[in-house]
Amino acid sequence: MTALVTMKGIAASLMRSDINTDTIAPLVRAGQGLQPAGLRSTSELAQRLFGPWRYATDGQENPDFVLNKMPFREAKFLVTGDNFACGSSRETAATMLQAFGIRCIIAPSFGLIFKDNCFRNHMLPLELPIDDIEKLSVMADQEEPFLLDLNDCTLKTESGFEISFSLPIFRREMLLNGTDEVSTTLSREQAILQFEAAVLKSRPWEQFPI
Repeated sequence: MTALVTMKGIAASLMRSDINTDTIAPLVRAGQGLQPAGLRSTSELAQRLFGPWRYATDGQENPDFVLNKMPFREAKFLVTGDNFACGSSRETAATMLQAFGIRCIIAPSFGLIFKDNCFRNHMLPLELPIDDIEKLSVMADQEEPFLLDLNDCTLKTESGFEISFSLPIFRREMLLNGTDEVSTTLSREQAILQFEAAVLKSRPWEQFPI
């Protein structure tokens, strides 16, 4: 898995609220639509991201959709509205964004399952106040590169705009090391053993024989 430590790149602005996972990563239904179900290559996952908005019914690209335009075809950040990725729990809502190259989604709030899926796929769902989101949206439209640094938890733009944010220690460690939840937990084995020993000593009655 790939660690996320620093990242610099263009941001695409998609300022709509309540974008659901059916729109981000639709599934095929009765042989219709643009999004076949099942395992797909990275390139196909990237191609099918936001399928209903990126393509017309004849399969041709919609030239007005932001991710079909340069330089936003190469976006690494997505600036969007409230409650992003609400709806169903499909993990492809995260993996299609990642396959496209977007590893940081900036929004006022997220669907909770999508948020977990982002961290599991070493992507950052960054929650910021709406006032900051609106400023970043304008900068994104002006093609101003963003710089993310998880060492000091900052997001900056080339014009000098800077935001500091905080992350749960466990989640930040997963991103910085490119590890999953199990390996991140196991890296704390010594601390876990020390805690268990202290509990056994202070509250022996809580221990049950196996």
